[in-house]
Amino acid sequence: MSIGNSPSEDRPSVGQAIQKARIDARLTADEVSATTRIRVPIVHAIEQDDFSRCGGDVYARGHVRTLAKAVGLDPDELVAQYDAEHGGRPAPTPAAALFEAERIRPEPSRPNWTAAMVAAIVAVVGFVGFTLFSGDDEPARTPVAQEDASDTAERPDPAKPADPKPEPEPSESDSAIAAAPADKVTVKLVAEDGSSWISAEDHNGRLLHEGVLKDGDSRTFTDDKRIDLVLGNAGAVTLFVNGKEVDKVGEVGQVQRVSYTKGDPEQG
Repeated sequence: MSIGNSPSEDRPSVGQAIQKARIDARLTADEVSATTRIRVPIVHAIEQDDFSRCGGDVYARGHVRTLAKAVGLDPDELVAQYDAEHGGRPAPTPAAALFEAERIRPEPSRPNWTAAMVAAIVAVVGFVGFTLFSGDDEPARTPVAQEDASDTAERPDPAKPADPKPEPEPSESDSAIAAAPADKVTVKLVAEDGSSWISAEDHNGRLLHEGVLKDGDSRTFTDDKRIDLVLGNAGAVTLFVNGKEVDKVGEVGQVQRVSYTKGDPEQG
């Protein structure tokens, strides 16, 4: 279906064209939303030429292109009409500058608690091993290979229990596994290489969260069936799904839409 052959004064707006094509195709807004994963309120808003809920021109152009394909319109032609009605196509923005506002004030470097914890465990284990082979009241003994057969140095008392070795604290991924209920889908997002705009919805399309996940922050979402995510800077986010870390979702500056259900994570 073409929308660009009639004079501009007779041509329907972008929203009107999408709504008319949807009705002509006998599709409901719910069916279009299920196909495109664009929420029903946003579909209705776009059909009324209200693009304020899209999150900016980049996302609005993407929604227009997706809806055009779903209702049988020419996506390139409809996007070109959107650009003409909204001041032209936006200039490309380097991916690294998308979140420059979040990096104006450099954050102080955080201590490496993992290395400190490992060093502490090694020190404690070494101390326990040392006390097992040397008495508290005796000076340090020579190596066993150099002792005489008649050496009567005090041996550790077998009846005396050795100091228990400390249990290492669980890592973040271990904690995520322990906290993930088997009968639900649990998604944890950690911003490790920068900030990212994120959106999370449950299986009913209800918005759980929408906003910027700052570098170093994390968010966890749980649902009975499915979690749908939109990542505005996929390369900056690490995902733990149902207690397991997911392989790299995307590149820095790349927008990704993924869904996860119960069981082993499979990127949708």
